[in-house]
Amino acid sequence: MTNFKRYKWILFILLFDLIIALISPENGQKTATNTLINFKQMLSVLPPIFILLGLLDAWVPRETIIKLMGDNSGLTGIVLSIFLGAAAAGPLYGAFPVAVVMIKKGAKLSNVITFLGAWSTLKIPMFLFEISALGRAFAVTRWLINIPGIILIGYLMELLMTEGEKQNLRQTVLQNFQE
Repeated sequence: MTNFKRYKWILFILLFDLIIALISPENGQKTATNTLINFKQMLSVLPPIFILLGLLDAWVPRETIIKLMGDNSGLTGIVLSIFLGAAAAGPLYGAFPVAVVMIKKGAKLSNVITFLGAWSTLKIPMFLFEISALGRAFAVTRWLINIPGIILIGYLMELLMTEGEKQNLRQTVLQNFQE
C-alpha cells in the first residue's frame, strides 16, 4: 500500500492517458507521446539534482544550514537563498527536492520560499538571455521588481502560517523524505 501511495500520481497519469486513448485514439496517441517526452525530460534532469542533493545532505551539517539559513540568519539567509536559486539551472520541479533538504536541515521557511521564487524567476542564464533579447533595462528592471516581491512573499507566507502549520509542514517533510 505504501508503494501505491508513493507512485499514485504516475499511475493516475497512465490511467488518464489510457482513458484518453480509449475515448479518442488520435488524441490518446498525442497525450501518450507528450507524457513520454515529459518523462524523458524529467529523467534527464532529476538524477544530477539528486546526486547533488545527496552530497549536500551528507557534506553540509545541519548546524551550518541553521546558521546560514535558519531562523536567525537574517540578511545572510535571504542573500544566500536568492544566490542559490538564481545560480541554479533546470526546471522548477528540480527545486522542490532542494527545498525539502533545506527544510530537513532547519532552514527558515521564508528562506525556502525565497529560494523557490529565485529559482523560478531570477535564473542567471535567463537573465543573460533577457539582456540579449529584450535589453539590459528590461532585464534589470524585472530583477529589481522581482527580488523584493520574492522576499515579501516568503515573509508573508511565514507570517501567515501558524506555528502548528509550520510544524506540520516540517513533520510531513520528515515523514515523506526519510533518509
